[in-house]
Amino acid sequence: MSRRRRDEEDPFELINKLLREVMKRFDDEMRRFVKEMEGIPEFGLERYRSMIGKPYVWGFEITIGPDGVPRVKEFGNVRRVGRAPKISEEVEPIVDVIDEEDKVRVVAELPGVEKDKISLKTSGLKLIIKASNHKKYHKEVDLPAEVDISTAKATYRNGVLEVELKKKRPRGEEREIKIE
Repeated sequence: MSRRRRDEEDPFELINKLLREVMKRFDDEMRRFVKEMEGIPEFGLERYRSMIGKPYVWGFEITIGPDGVPRVKEFGNVRRVGRAPKISEEVEPIVDVIDEEDKVRVVAELPGVEKDKISLKTSGLKLIIKASNHKKYHKEVDLPAEVDISTAKATYRNGVLEVELKKKRPRGEEREIKIE
């Protein structure tokens, strides 16, 4: 059994370091937010009027890319506008993009929407997901490769949308031709 070199870090320790940093930033943001909320009587409710009586969703997902760099993606309907949070009617759904050898799969969570209320558009490098029912969703997804629009297939079951798109073959790519 080989011993780990001293300059190599344990991948789980890297994830733990990242989580500690994210949680520290989250804690700092929450402390700042609470401090601002304590000052509402001084500033008035006008800055926070968009939050009153509306549901809000905010979360984040941490992934490690193929290059080993951690990425934090936010989702939900809370946006920062200046110093104050703003609640949007449209929720940004949780989306996973899976880059496979010959295709790209996009999986989005859209609970509470009927299939016929979902709109999908693509330009070849971007997929736009919109849904409008009693819940509204909107997300523009950057695709990792150019795709052939004519091959798009989508399914929607139990609040989960899955879109499969075949990648375009780059021009000048060599391909073996079998002789029959």
